[in-house]
Amino acid sequence: MSYPALLRTICALACLGLAVGCGGGLFARRANLAHRDAVAAPPLATAGQLVFHGDAPLEGHRRLLDELAGQRTVIADRLALPMVDSPVHVYLYANEATYRREMEARFPNFAGRRAIFVEDGRQLAVYAHWSEQVAHDLRHEVAHGHLHAAAAHLPLWLDEGLAEFFEVGAARRGLNQPHVDYLLGQLDAGGWRPDLKRLESLTSAADMTRLDYAEAWLWVHFLLESEGNKAAVLTDYLAELQITGAPTPLSAHLAHRLADPNAALIEHLRTVGQPF
Repeated sequence: MSYPALLRTICALACLGLAVGCGGGLFARRANLAHRDAVAAPPLATAGQLVFHGDAPLEGHRRLLDELAGQRTVIADRLALPMVDSPVHVYLYANEATYRREMEARFPNFAGRRAIFVEDGRQLAVYAHWSEQVAHDLRHEVAHGHLHAAAAHLPLWLDEGLAEFFEVGAARRGLNQPHVDYLLGQLDAGGWRPDLKRLESLTSAADMTRLDYAEAWLWVHFLLESEGNKAAVLTDYLAELQITGAPTPLSAHLAHRLADPNAALIEHLRTVGQPF
C-alpha cells in the first residue's frame, strides 16, 4: 500500500478534534520549542523516524528509544502495512507537575492522561512525562503514531485495540494480562459479553470505558494470535480500508468466517487466561 496517511484524529487514550495527546509550554520555556512550529529547536535524540524533544534526560535509555523505533517494523509486519518514514515527534517532560499543568492548559479534556497522541495536520506527536510507566505509555502512544502514519481512516476501537496490543512489547506478542484478568472477572460476574458491533459504533475516545479498551484489545489479540489464520481477516480489512475508506465492517467479515464469533472470542479469552 502506498496510500497517503490522511490521518484521523483518534489517539491512544482520547481524541480532541485534533489531538489525542497533550503538548506543553515547558518545552517553549526550557528547550525553546514553539508549539506553533513543527520543531523550533534541535531534538534531544532521534531513533528511526522518532524525534525526541523536551527536558527529560535520555542518556542511558537508548534501548527504549530503539525499541520504540522498532515498533514501526513490528506493526508493518504484523498488519501488512507499508513502512512509512513520516516523523513522529515525542515531547517528553521530566516533571509530572509541569506536564499536567501544560496539558490542563492545552487539552483540558485529557489532562489526567499520563501520555497522549496528537495529530493536527502538521505533526504526529506524542506527549508524555517521565515515570515508572513511561515505557508502557510510550509504546502505546508511539504505536498510534506508527499506525496513523501507515493507515488512514482507522476506526476508533481498532486504533485503540491495536495500541493496547502493541503497548506490552514485542516479546509478549500482544498479551495484555491486566485486560485478560479484568475481562475474565467481568465475564464470570455476568457483567460483560462481547459486542463488536457496539464497539464499531463508538466515535469518541472520551466515551470509551475500561471495558471497551479491554474488549477492543481482545478482538485484536484474537485475530492476530489465535489459530486458523484469522490475521488475514484483519489484514484484508485494513487493505480494503486504505482503498475505500469505508469497508465492510470487520464484524461482518467475522460473521462470514465464523459461525459464532462471540463464542470463539470467549473461548480464546479462557485459553489465554489459563495459568501456565
